[in-house]
Order: sequence, then C-alpha cells, then structure tokens
Amino acid sequence: MVNILDFLIAFFLGAFGIYRFYKGHILSGIVWLFTGGLFTIGWLVDWIWVLLGKKLFWPK
Repeated sequence: MVNILDFLIAFFLGAFGIYRFYKGHILSGIVWLFTGGLFTIGWLVDWIWVLLGKKLFWPK
C-alpha cells in the first residue's frame, strides 16, 4: 500500500532531498540536496521505491 504523504513528498520534493530528510536519512539527504536528487536518477529510484512500498537502502 502506497502512503500518500510519502508519495507526494518523494515526487514533488525528492530532488531536493526532502524525502530523505523526512525519513531520517540525513547524509543521503544532503547528497541529494547538493546533486539535484543524485542527478535525477536517485530521485526516480526513490519515487519508484515509494510506489513499490520498499524502504530506503542508505544507512541512517
């Protein structure tokens, strides 16, 4: 089941790392913030993983 709030945050603010900060992954959130969602590839992966209901794979 897709969490609507997670989906919206990941879709609209994921490129800025906000979704990663929201989930408590501060280090990867900083990387996403300075690289534009890891050059948009990371943003797409995060978005797909939210749709599939999977957890983030970077350590906290």
